[in-house]
Amino acid sequence: MADHLSSLIRAVEAADSSSRLLEAVQNLAAARQAGAIPTLIAALSYNNPGAAVAAVDGLILLGEPAVPALLEQLDRHNYTARAWAIRALAGIGDPRGLVTLLGVATADFALSVRRAAARGLGMMKWHWFPEDLLEIAQEEALEALLFVAQQDDEWVVRYSAVVGLQALANAIAPSYTEWRSQIQAQLEQMLNNDSSWAVRARAGMAQQQIHTETAKQSPEIIEQPSPLSATDWQMILDKLYERKGQERLLLAEGDPRRYRELAGSIAHHTEE
Repeated sequence: MADHLSSLIRAVEAADSSSRLLEAVQNLAAARQAGAIPTLIAALSYNNPGAAVAAVDGLILLGEPAVPALLEQLDRHNYTARAWAIRALAGIGDPRGLVTLLGVATADFALSVRRAAARGLGMMKWHWFPEDLLEIAQEEALEALLFVAQQDDEWVVRYSAVVGLQALANAIAPSYTEWRSQIQAQLEQMLNNDSSWAVRARAGMAQQQIHTETAKQSPEIIEQPSPLSATDWQMILDKLYERKGQERLLLAEGDPRRYRELAGSIAHHTEE
């Protein structure tokens, strides 16, 4: 098994054309072995979108073991690789990526990254959260998704916000009727007023599916327990509180979208 993995990694490193690189990354991703994570992470920075997509798919399949390396990737200056890493985090739904997704969904200058983050916020592994942290985390996700749905200029991002809101509505406890009402009111507003017919249609579908999920009695599903440690949860909580403080500063200065423009200029500068 180790020899097979080594040969797959060598094939990625030795690829001398775009097509061979794509094929090699696809083969490595399909192996679904944790030892492939560093090479898949490296593929995110190659000038080959197809290989990057294959690497993202492979990292999502590997799930939680890939998260520490993905979070480390976010601290680097290669914006392209960082954007792909965010898409992988969004697909995995690990709580350690929550604060990152909150930030990029509302402020990143790349619409593809905001779109992935908005979708990922609704599909977080909420069943992993301890009860005392779940309410704080879901409230932050709700605020971010409502902001994106109301303020984002790109219809594809608002579309993903609808998907995220639908998933979040199905994840929150039935006792949070005010949150459900906020989601339904936002979907109704988008159904009637959004400038994009696709967003309007998706909002209507979300309303119907939320109603169906709420009405039916679903069988109890035994969920996978959280592999995160107490230290991980404390880090998530600290980041949430830090984000809350930063939000207050941004709101005091004006429209939070100003930060998106600043982030974009900084990212372009660091790539030069």
